[in-house]
Order: sequence, then structure tokens, then C-alpha cells
Amino acid sequence: MRARNGLLVAVLLAVLSGGGVRAQETPPANDLLLATLWTQRAVEYRANALTVYALARIRLDEALADRSWTAAPAEQKGDFQTLPPAIVLDVDETLLDNSKYQVWLMRADQSFSTKSWNQFCAAQISAAIPGAVEFTKYADSKGVKVFYVTNRGVETEKDTRENMAKLGFPLGGNVDTFLMQGEKPDWTGAKSTRRAVIARDYRILLNIGDNLGDFDDRYRSSEADRVKAFEAGMPYWGKQWLMLPNPTYGSFDTAPYGHDFKKPRDEQRKAKWDVLESWSGPAQP
Repeated sequence: MRARNGLLVAVLLAVLSGGGVRAQETPPANDLLLATLWTQRAVEYRANALTVYALARIRLDEALADRSWTAAPAEQKGDFQTLPPAIVLDVDETLLDNSKYQVWLMRADQSFSTKSWNQFCAAQISAAIPGAVEFTKYADSKGVKVFYVTNRGVETEKDTRENMAKLGFPLGGNVDTFLMQGEKPDWTGAKSTRRAVIARDYRILLNIGDNLGDFDDRYRSSEADRVKAFEAGMPYWGKQWLMLPNPTYGSFDTAPYGHDFKKPRDEQRKAKWDVLESWSGPAQP
């Protein structure tokens, strides 16, 4: 009997280690797991996004009634009170949910690359952030021009437009409302030059994004300077400037290691660990 049982165990182990039936492997630890799980599955995230866009409607109505209101204090010049109204929105993780790309990065054990990102954009499978389509349609119905200032590369513009059209976002009619990174020589990752172009012809009522860089060009500075930039914008947060949550990526994630993307993952992770503040733990008896 012992011999027979031993044979059964050996056969089972052989099957599990072969190509037929495989034992379930434990997924490797990944820095993206909890953040991506939250953005893709949590009702709390959806409620948060809906709250931001509900506030955006209130602020938009206030802005339309107040000719002195502008969300572009650095770029709005001259007699802007007479200009037609517009709003400026980031795209990724502000209007479009790209969590499927983050999941692919985890499962393929890859880091972000422009090549794989552009391939993802070409697949046109990004979903709408809760409340985003409804808000942009509301703004459009009020005669407010909706501009998309995105750091997607200009090579992805066609795919981005088609993805957003399928979701129901207003596309601007005869006005080019997609301002892509690299579309013009000075349209870099810093967005102020693109806001300035819009501000020449429109009064910018709201600016909505998910990263400090959607509001201030100092987003890739040190952590201390990022705090200063945030504090300088204090009069605008929650009023002219509205922020969507995005724990999966952004300049907050790269600031601890000086935005040096060439550093190995282990060094990046250690830098993040080192800036965290901790409880000292239970008192020892």
C-alpha cells in the first residue's frame, strides 16, 4: 500500500510540474499592485472621481457668472474677461482610465516604455473615468470649449481622438482641441506653453488633472520645491484647479529618486522607502 501511495504521489508531482496541470504560482511582489487594484476595482475610487466632477459642474457655473474668473493666472493676459470660455483637461487618468496598461506592466514584469505605451494607445481600449464624459458634455452644452492638453505624443493623436470619440467626449468641432506633446517644438512635457496658446483666444475657467504637472511646470523638481509649488497654488485648489486621484504613477512617484529614470528599480524603491516617515513601534517592556 505504501508503494502504491508513493507511486500516486510521484505521478501527481510529475503532472503538476509538467505541461498538463500546473500548480498556481504566487504572483511576484510589485509596487503597482495595490494602487492599480484600487483604481480598477474600488468603488471608493469611482466615488472619488464622481465627487470631483460633481464639484467641477458647480465651479463651472460659478466661473461662467464671474468674468474675472480664470484658471490660468500665469498665462491669461490682457482683457481676458471678454474672451469666450474654455476649460483645460489632462487626458490620462483624468479622462481616460489606462489601468489595463498598468496591469500588463505588472504581468509582463516591464517598466514603462514609449513603444509599449504607444501600442496600448493604438489598441484604443482606455475606458472613461467615472463622471468625465458627462462633465465634458455639460461644459460643451454651456458653450464652453473643451481642450485636451495631454502628454501623449503627437504620434498617438489619431488613436486618442478615436478612442475618446467612441466614449462620447466632445471633440471640438472645427477647432483643434487636442494639444499633444511634441506637436510643436516648444510643446514639451511642461504644459504652460500650451495653456498660453489657449489663453490667447479663450478665458480658461477650469484646469483639471491628476498630476502637479497639469497645473505647474515645477512638477519635476525636488520634493521640497514641489511642496512650495503646491503651496503657491493654494488659492486655486478646489476652485479653478481640480485634481483627480492617481496613485499608480506620476511625478510624486519619481521625486524621491530625483526623476532619474535610468536608476535601477532597486535604487528607485530604496529612495522611496527612505523618504517615508514611520511610527517607532510598540514600546518595549
